Amino acid sequence: MSALAIRIEGVGKEFPLSRVRDQYPTLRAALASGAQRLVGGGRRARAEGRFWALRDVSVDVHAGEVVAIIGNNGAGKSTLLKILSRITPPTTGRIEARGRLGSLLEVGTGFHAELTGRENVYLNGAILGMRKAEIDRKFDEIVAFSEVERFLDMPVKHYSSGMQVRLAFAVAAHLEPEILVVDEVLAVGDAAFQKKCLGKMQTVSREGRTVLFVSHNLGAVRALCDRGIVLQHGVVTVDAPVAKAVAAYLATLEDASAYDVAERTDRHGKGDVRLTRIEVTSDDDAPGTLTTGRPARFRFHVSDVLPGMSCAFDVFDPLGQQITYFNSSLSEIAGSAPGHAFVCDIDELLLVPGRYRIDAALSCNGELQDKLEGAVFVDVDHGLVRGWPVPTFTQYGSVVLPHRWTTPA
Repeated sequence: MSALAIRIEGVGKEFPLSRVRDQYPTLRAALASGAQRLVGGGRRARAEGRFWALRDVSVDVHAGEVVAIIGNNGAGKSTLLKILSRITPPTTGRIEARGRLGSLLEVGTGFHAELTGRENVYLNGAILGMRKAEIDRKFDEIVAFSEVERFLDMPVKHYSSGMQVRLAFAVAAHLEPEILVVDEVLAVGDAAFQKKCLGKMQTVSREGRTVLFVSHNLGAVRALCDRGIVLQHGVVTVDAPVAKAVAAYLATLEDASAYDVAERTDRHGKGDVRLTRIEVTSDDDAPGTLTTGRPARFRFHVSDVLPGMSCAFDVFDPLGQQITYFNSSLSEIAGSAPGHAFVCDIDELLLVPGRYRIDAALSCNGELQDKLEGAVFVDVDHGLVRGWPVPTFTQYGSVVLPHRWTTPA
């Protein structure tokens, strides 16, 4: 077995449910506090509750391993990576990382907003302990990979989130860290850049370096990783070969979908409006199994009606790979004033027979309000497309497209 790269022993991380500062470090904060007292708010009482984001996490990772950290929102994945990257300390336990560690976490992490892209490349290299001559040798590769050469001498505060991710990944991957840590932030980039990043991570692992990868893209997880660690409520529930870990994670999502949507606590978002019920019906408006080639209706009930509200949902195949995405903000909505439900009608369902997962979300003016992974699972039964039967889901794909064959002379 290869040498140990990371040792995580009994790590826990506790947060207060509400944090109140004992002193106000700025004039602005003091004035805000005074205004609260004038209107009767005063300072909030210190919360008694504590929240454990991680509990007793122990994991060994060896050099050259590519390990996926899998779990739903709030499972503790990002907290673990932040502890590993020395952004926040653990409350209990310890972490030992052997070698230089490059991390790509939240957009903008590790960048100084006032410095240019060029200056941030050298700053990050210095943080990794590299000499200027070492960074000079890698600089052209970093710029070429990031595709932001035109903007290299612009302060990064003017970069889009996609540009920041491009440069941050290029820096993290090319400055030759022994350990590369990548969070879900890659989802910000376009499909072509994501593919390039996955290829680079594969190259890094073949060179004997270690990769920790957090992603909800289970197709990418399967393609890149050989081992998966599932976190649930801050606890490691599975540490196994990646196929087994992904299957276990999908099972937890299906278990959660059995609960009433309105009562589920594994949700993410600001929460001003929430999903309360989801109905999936066939062409006769009867709930239950859908049929390939027939109409389908998805109805999302909401707790309130707010300006600028939109509804979106993703469809995932039985392997956990995203197939398609629907968003009401990208379509013209029929009807008059908005009601307490969004309805999406599909005239001809072109999914092959199988079981599919639906993730659903609500946003207001682009701000995420509510998101549920595995909001509902849907069975699709055998049907006909243009008069021809459609086979059950296989590894060859999950969508059937109407088509014709000919044999011209």
